Amino acid sequence: MDRLAIDFGTSNSAVALPYNGGIYRIPIERGGDTLPTAVFFPASGGMRIGTAAAEALIAGEEGRYMRALKSVLGLPLLHEKRLIGGQRRTLAEVITAFLAELRTRSEAATGLTFRRALSGRPVHFHSNDPEKDAQAEADLRACYLAAGFEEVDFLPEPEAAVLASHALAGGARLGLIVDIGGGTSDFTVFRTSADQPEIIASHGIRLGGTDFDQSVSLAHAMPLLGLGSELRREMGSGLLPVPRAPYVDLATWAKIPFVYTPETRRLAKDMLRLAVEPEKIERFRDVVEEELGHGLAFAVEKGKIAANGPEGTGEIRMGEIEKGLAAPVTVAGLDAAMAPHGAALSEAMVETLARAGVRAEEVQDIILVGGSSLMGFVAREARALMPGAEVRSAEAFTAVVDGLALAVGRG
Repeated sequence: MDRLAIDFGTSNSAVALPYNGGIYRIPIERGGDTLPTAVFFPASGGMRIGTAAAEALIAGEEGRYMRALKSVLGLPLLHEKRLIGGQRRTLAEVITAFLAELRTRSEAATGLTFRRALSGRPVHFHSNDPEKDAQAEADLRACYLAAGFEEVDFLPEPEAAVLASHALAGGARLGLIVDIGGGTSDFTVFRTSADQPEIIASHGIRLGGTDFDQSVSLAHAMPLLGLGSELRREMGSGLLPVPRAPYVDLATWAKIPFVYTPETRRLAKDMLRLAVEPEKIERFRDVVEEELGHGLAFAVEKGKIAANGPEGTGEIRMGEIEKGLAAPVTVAGLDAAMAPHGAALSEAMVETLARAGVRAEEVQDIILVGGSSLMGFVAREARALMPGAEVRSAEAFTAVVDGLALAVGRG
C-alpha cells in the first residue's frame, strides 16, 4: 500500500486509504478527518498548517498567513517570488511544502511509505480556458512530485464523489452530483445500480465558496471601509469614485497577503487625504497598515454562515478594526449578493445535462457535495431546474476523498 488518496481543496484538505473494502480517513489534524488548506509562516520557526495556522494568525503572531492556495494554479502568480516567512518563495513552493506535510503526517499516522498519489482535481481549474486548465494540472503535478511523490494521477472531484455517494440514490436511478467547493463548482450526471455507477458526463466552472465570501464582503463589509464613497479631485471641481480594485483584492482570500504593499499603503493615505467620508477610508487604511485583512475575511465568512442558518440573520463583526463596528447580514441581503452566483450555477447545471443528453425532468436524484453546497441558494437553484428530483446531502467535506480512496482500492 503505497498509494495515497488526497483531496487537496481550496478551503479544506483530506487524505484517505482503502481499508477492508471500505475507507480509512487518516487523522492528519487532532483526530479530525479534514484540515483547513492554510499555512502560516512565522517570522522565525517552521511553517504551520491547518488549524494551527489560523490560531497563529488569531493570536497575533508576526508572520504571513495564506489560504486558497489552489486558486493560483495555472496563473503566473504561482511562480512569482515573494518575501514569505523571511525568505523569498513562490506560491508553488508553498503548495509543495503543504503537500509534503500531508505526506509526512500520513506516513507517521499509518507507518506506511507513500510513493504514489491519487489526487482529486476540479473538472476545470479555469472556466473556458483550456490552456490555463492544462497548465494548472501541470503545476499541481509538479508540486506533488516536488513534495516527494514519484507518481501522481488525477480523478475529477465530482466523479470521485459519485463513487462515495451513489448509494444514496438507491436502485437503478439517474442522478446529478452538485459539488460546490471553495474555488470551483463541479457537476456529474451518473446512472447507478446496486453495485456500480456509470459516469455519463461532467462539467465545471471556476466559482465556489471563496467567491461567495467575496460577494458578501463587497456588499456588506467593504462599504464600511469606504467602497462606494467618493474622493475630491486633486485639481478642479467634482468628485471621483473610490477605486474598487484594492477592495476586491482585500475581499479575495488568495490576494489578501499581497494587499500589504508600499503602493497600497500610499494609495490609502492619498485616499484619506481626499476622502469625502474620511472615517470610512481611515478604516481601510488601518486594515492595510495593521494587516487585518484575514481577520476581516474570517468575520465575513462567519456572518455569511450565520445568515444562511436557521435564524436567517448574521453579523460581520469588525471590532478589531474599530470598536463596536459591525455589518448586519440578512437573508434578503445574502440572497441579493448570491443572485449572480445562483444564475451561474443554474447555467452550469443546464450545460451538464446537455452534455449528458439528459432532460431535467429525467433526473431523479440531486446529491449535494462540498462545504459550500450547504448554502441554501444552491439547493434552491437545483430544485428549480429539476423539481421532480430528490435532493440529498452526501458527506459534505469528505465525499471526494472517500471516493478517491475507493478508486485507489479498485486499482
